[in-house]
Amino acid sequence: MVSNAPTLDVGCGLNKRPGAIGIDRNLRTAADVLADIDSGGLPFLDSTIRAISLVHVIEHVEGVIGVMEEAHRVLVPGGRLLIETPHYSDASSFADPTHRWHLNSFSFRYFTEPGGFDYYSTCRFRQVRLEVKLLRLWRLLGFEFAVNRSRAIRKFWEYYLCFVVRGKALVFELAAVK
Repeated sequence: MVSNAPTLDVGCGLNKRPGAIGIDRNLRTAADVLADIDSGGLPFLDSTIRAISLVHVIEHVEGVIGVMEEAHRVLVPGGRLLIETPHYSDASSFADPTHRWHLNSFSFRYFTEPGGFDYYSTCRFRQVRLEVKLLRLWRLLGFEFAVNRSRAIRKFWEYYLCFVVRGKALVFELAAVK
């Protein structure tokens, strides 16, 4: 990975990450560059960006696949994509009328798991980290620890328990495979 390549904070809003190039479509933000990842993409050459942050952005975009492909296009091989989004069982996922997507911990497997899903997109990522954040009560009772330590427990939680033991947010760290 190119260590001197820039990093992007896409959808930076007013709280741009230190050291990152802020990208937003709204004039009233801390953006360094005005661009809309949905329409027109990112104004950067292929394979020139070291890392991209999409913190509470992916749930707002018009098309998740298009955004993933655009991020993959500009990332260097092995470049990191950080995505944070509300879990679909959290009230905040549905409280904001600008949220278009309600995601769970398996939502990005189409880009990370080999075989079977490449008809949606040919861009590939390797999952570096997945963190499920639960509401405070469940975190204090140890449920968050269990859900994050075992894929089998996480799958059981997603399928049967997530509307009782509510999720709060998901954090994905993905590396571009090129």
